[in-house]
Amino acid sequence: MAITAALVKELRETTGAGMMDCKKALSETDGNVDAAVDWLRTKGLANAAKKAGRVAAEGLVAVAVNGTKGAVVELNAETDFVSRNEDFQKFVNEVAVQAVSVDGDVDALKAAAFPGTSRNVEEQVTHMIATIGENMSLRRSAGLSVEKGVVASYIHSAVATDLGKIGVLVALESEADAAVLEGLGKQIAMHIAATNPASATVADLDPELVEREKTVLTEQAKESGRPIEIIEKMIEGRIRKYYEQVVLVEQTFVIDGENKVKDVIENVAKEAGKPITLKGFVRFELGEGIEREEKDFAAEVAEQLNK
Repeated sequence: MAITAALVKELRETTGAGMMDCKKALSETDGNVDAAVDWLRTKGLANAAKKAGRVAAEGLVAVAVNGTKGAVVELNAETDFVSRNEDFQKFVNEVAVQAVSVDGDVDALKAAAFPGTSRNVEEQVTHMIATIGENMSLRRSAGLSVEKGVVASYIHSAVATDLGKIGVLVALESEADAAVLEGLGKQIAMHIAATNPASATVADLDPELVEREKTVLTEQAKESGRPIEIIEKMIEGRIRKYYEQVVLVEQTFVIDGENKVKDVIENVAKEAGKPITLKGFVRFELGEGIEREEKDFAAEVAEQLNK
């Protein structure tokens, strides 16, 4: 029997298995959908759909750098236990490498061919769900690149090489020695992991954040009952303090606790004899923004008993 796209689609919607797995199942069962479902079940591939509704807020963040390009990805799973699974770690590492080739575009990444298989990355995620037994999600990906210079990376709370809970990329544009740039970039990335700045520069900061802060500061200043001209000066000073808290180049460098980040970059540039420009950074923290499902132990046991 001819295996049509409609049959593959039907089986995929029924089981949640990957497209290539569905096609193979139909081929093995001469196009019989019910038999194909059973075939997938015997291979453990039809369980992915059942797992898809579970909250996946654990997992790993991975970084990968290739020359003057780098990428960071977040791939979630349900439990922290999976992050110690070597197969999962290897998979996330490979996804990060693939992300570099598509400049961190998450949609392009999901559609990219996964090495050593006939599946794309998104289908391989489904395959891993069936293999490991937990819901997973390729949540996000981002990339940075420079014409000349380096993209430095750092992983905080690493569980393996280039894998951990927080991943940071820093792009430095310069003709300075690569080793010097790599060292500076690594230190800035460590700083970013610790401080989680909102933007690289004041110009990059979201205007809405600034306006919100000004509104709060204005209301606080009015409570003092001081003249408007004094209030305006108070707000100017407090906004400068705000920039020092949330803007990367205005922050005090955590490595030395004295200089601002912009001064550190300028000092290294002088020593290297070449200008250094901070082109940007990316910081991913595992599970940030995901609403985690809270269950008490008794309810969890009861749910398992009722399955």
